[in-house]
Amino acid sequence: MFEGVTVALVTPFREGEVDFEKIEELIEWHVAEGTDCILPCGTTGESPTLSHQEHDEVVDAVIRAAAGRAKVIAGAGSNSTAEAVRLTCHAADSGADGALVIVPYYNKPTQEGMYWHFRAVAEAADIPIVIYNVPGRTGASIAPETVIRLSEIDNIVAIKEASGIPDQASAIIAGCDVTVLSGDDSLTLPLMAVGGKGVISVLANIAAADLKAMVAAFNSGDVTSAVERHGRLFGLCRAMFLETNPIPVKTAMKMLGRLNGQMRLPLCEMSDANQAKLKVVLQEYGLLEG
Repeated sequence: MFEGVTVALVTPFREGEVDFEKIEELIEWHVAEGTDCILPCGTTGESPTLSHQEHDEVVDAVIRAAAGRAKVIAGAGSNSTAEAVRLTCHAADSGADGALVIVPYYNKPTQEGMYWHFRAVAEAADIPIVIYNVPGRTGASIAPETVIRLSEIDNIVAIKEASGIPDQASAIIAGCDVTVLSGDDSLTLPLMAVGGKGVISVLANIAAADLKAMVAAFNSGDVTSAVERHGRLFGLCRAMFLETNPIPVKTAMKMLGRLNGQMRLPLCEMSDANQAKLKVVLQEYGLLEG
């Protein structure tokens, strides 16, 4: 259901408010680039600093702008199960193709608590659910055994696996038919080599077509080309995490003239030293003139 390249879409701001006109521009760019799926209101979309109303409005705006030309997975996670249910029901009612539900952050639930959290969300809304495992952000990691147990629920269909541990993905792939999507751009090709089906990508905000070409090369059996593309993209992947995401990608988009780079506190402007490093990487890749 969800394969290929999904962009973890940035949320553009102007003078502190969501810039809905820019959202439409970004969606048009992704449609032209061939991005398979668009994910608003995830971590890259600065969801923790969006109000509940803004969150709903951004999801709605992306679905309208995509207009069926790309799938939409709506960010719908929370550390409150009740709030995750509300966001997921809104995604379903708005016509999203799926909902991304993060492992509850800060609470540090047990594996049993995680199971009942995701089960409650899945049972509340008739929409495909993508689990999001990112222990570096949440402080807790869902175990492969818990994912395998959750796979018995019909509408839990995929996981964005961003633990950085390939064995985690391998164990899930070996144990059930849940689709594994890389949550780390630099691990997209390695995870596809063991059965992953694509990526939910920060990098796709600036290099969607190149990522899609790498995925397509692998899927067509041209592993040599896929490896070459992976090697070329690797420096960009690393540069997207010179500072906390989405600071680098928003800064890169500003350098490329595609965004004003505005973020909401507590995220702030990238340091001068890291901006210089980022600029060099963009120039070496050929996205930015020297």
